Amino acid sequence: MALQLAVMCILFSLARADSVALKDHASVLADSTLSLGLNLYQTMVKDQNLRSENILFSPVVLASSLGVMTMGAKENTASQVKSVLNVDLQDDQLHPAFSALLSEVSDEKARNTTWKMGSRLYGPTSVNLRPQFVESSRKLYNHEHAKVNFRDKRRALQSINEWASQSTMGRVAEVTRELPGADGALFINAMYFKPHWEESFHYKMVDKRGFMTSRTNTVSVLMMHRTGYYKFYEDNENRLNILEMQLAHKHSSMVFIMPFHVEPLERVEKMLTKEQLNHWFSKLENRAVALSLPKINLDVSHELQKHLQELGLAEAVDKTKADFSGMTGKKDLHVSSVLHAAVLEWDTEGKPFNQDIYGQPEFKSPKLFYADHPFIFLVRDNKTNSILLIGRLVKPKGENHDEL
Repeated sequence: MALQLAVMCILFSLARADSVALKDHASVLADSTLSLGLNLYQTMVKDQNLRSENILFSPVVLASSLGVMTMGAKENTASQVKSVLNVDLQDDQLHPAFSALLSEVSDEKARNTTWKMGSRLYGPTSVNLRPQFVESSRKLYNHEHAKVNFRDKRRALQSINEWASQSTMGRVAEVTRELPGADGALFINAMYFKPHWEESFHYKMVDKRGFMTSRTNTVSVLMMHRTGYYKFYEDNENRLNILEMQLAHKHSSMVFIMPFHVEPLERVEKMLTKEQLNHWFSKLENRAVALSLPKINLDVSHELQKHLQELGLAEAVDKTKADFSGMTGKKDLHVSSVLHAAVLEWDTEGKPFNQDIYGQPEFKSPKLFYADHPFIFLVRDNKTNSILLIGRLVKPKGENHDEL
């Protein structure tokens, strides 16, 4: 009996050690999502085609597709993918840690936040994926796989967009209108994110206001209003405000970075580094804030391959050099496109707010956060410190009004 008890204690200790190690590895990956998110964002804002466009993507979801790539990549191709991920873990640590991180941040029930997502690898009909790769990537990354005849573009597009719609409760109706590549692997992420606020906006406190896309142009949008306690920092040196809104259950929060006045976001975007973000986060304090936020659906699709190439994903997209023999058993596959489609909805819904706070003295002169001009935002996971979403709102949908 004593021997059995000793063995059980040893096994428990080993399992606990493995669990701690797994958490440590997942923490490394969480940090890498911040680096990936910031690096990719900085690359995207330099793109002339995106200069005046909204941006929205999930570093965690994109990183999971890169993790699937590393699972099937060999030699230098695998090294380059890991370099983009900015993570130095062996495969037997990397993939289980990714699985743990994804399971943690995508638990809708525990977090009381709607987050529907789907990730899929579409391969040409000429290529056969190894069953072991398909099984492992599905088990660890919840990553789906399908074959598609890229020569039949109409049917291929229909199949891809129908899958994306089904994966997101119909919110992502269209990932793309054309196929950027037709002879390699197509990685697609589709997701719908709707935060449920720790304290709701009153549904009657919504009206139509002007969102200034520039100093000469305004778009009419619905704006939600409420006053409450929020983490807030007024950075007078850099002329911007930081506001953090807790999401329900407080496992994650939405952070807004907005300049004092209407201006192109280029100045603020140049400040987006890990060190600067951590500095801003350390300065946040609970304050009474009068908040106005657009009530919108932000629907954005990005072709990310060229931006990932700029970050170092070169060999994976080169038909003559790519080595994904771990996927197919031979060097007959390369990455021809990485599509990322996301819908973010800001609505009034959340937990009932405490009306008793309005008798507090500080609510007589609250700080103002009136989000009526371009700003940057991100969703930060408070438990893992990973970045679930990052983007900017510069041009909401609405009726344009020329101010001149």
